[in-house]
Amino acid sequence: MFPAPLDPVATVVLALAAILVAAKLGGDLAVRAGQPAVLGELVAGIVLGNLDLAGITWFRGLAANPAIGILAQLGVVLLLFQIGLESTVREMLTVGVPSLLVAVIGVVTPFALGWGVGAALLPQQSWYAHAFLGATLTATSVGITARVLTDLGKERTREARVIIGAAVIDDVLGLVILAVVSGVIVGVDRGQPLSLGDTGLVVAKAALFLFGALGLGVVLSPRLFALAARLRGRDVLLAVALAVCFVLAFVASAIGLAAIVGAYAAGLILEDVHFRGFEARGERKLTDLVAPIAAFLVPVFFVQMGLRVDLRAFARPEILGLAALLVAAAILGKQACALGAVGGGLDRRSIGIGMIPRGEVGLIFASIGTTLTIAGRPVIDAAVFSAVVIMVVVTTLVTPPALAWSLRRGARLASAPRAP
Repeated sequence: MFPAPLDPVATVVLALAAILVAAKLGGDLAVRAGQPAVLGELVAGIVLGNLDLAGITWFRGLAANPAIGILAQLGVVLLLFQIGLESTVREMLTVGVPSLLVAVIGVVTPFALGWGVGAALLPQQSWYAHAFLGATLTATSVGITARVLTDLGKERTREARVIIGAAVIDDVLGLVILAVVSGVIVGVDRGQPLSLGDTGLVVAKAALFLFGALGLGVVLSPRLFALAARLRGRDVLLAVALAVCFVLAFVASAIGLAAIVGAYAAGLILEDVHFRGFEARGERKLTDLVAPIAAFLVPVFFVQMGLRVDLRAFARPEILGLAALLVAAAILGKQACALGAVGGGLDRRSIGIGMIPRGEVGLIFASIGTTLTIAGRPVIDAAVFSAVVIMVVVTTLVTPPALAWSLRRGARLASAPRAP
């Protein structure tokens, strides 16, 4: 479409211009249609990546552009950092037994169903691929469900507290599963034989890192930011917070975990109460400071994910069949978690529906699978990745209207006069 510029930086900045414009146009259309903006960003990437079907091939190469790839990975680190900032360690400890049970069932059941779908439809691939496919179904998109609950004015109901609490725990458990599966795959690719001890070591490292980072962070974070508040100059809070995020992301990566595990942990330990020194001198909240950077980098990740989707793969019946079964596993797996909503008066159907969307988290897991290899072959190939994207799109689309219907129906039933 365009002549290739000699300066590689020129290629990157032109690509970023196209990605950002496409992301914002797609996000606007999605919001106008009553859907989350992330869905529009993903679809925008799919459209750009498949313009080669119309003879425009320039955009297809962006999916493999290393500079765009690095920016996209920085975007996903910031995204998990943002998600962590929206919760606190204290909130995670006080969500209650129903949230914990919903979260555990909502991780184990989709993981097992996803593994089963992979084993049934992809018998030629290793069990590592099947396990990773199950891992992509475990986590719940907190942002999408929270947005729906807020729009309906139901964010303070008991069901909402259970859903949000369970979704947060889901993220942590999903990240631990991701760390375990990724660690095992990396070890096998390096020629290290799989053993129960090795798997246990990966689990121990993941748990030790998460609990160690959270424990040390709660103790050290107030002192660190009290010292940082003495520094003069602008944007000290942002610089120190990002440094904490990047250091923990590096440590997580260095011990064999995904960098996003460290970024999420960093977000959890950085609470508003630690930044009083900065607020006293009139600085904005950390979430407000991070937002503009994330607004630049996060859409790059979602558009790049869309760029990787080859619509020609959908002409293969086996891929459509895989996508359909993944959607079924994703929905049924989260409906099962409603069984954990113990306690009188809870709307279990609404809780199960609220846990359905995978959104950005499922895409993050799948994208990591495309970077892991065994004997030179990616664990998640292009066709399977396309099927996962369909699952993410469908679960993201069906949740808002289904949750709205369920909550309104529950409210009508609760207000209806009982028969004598």
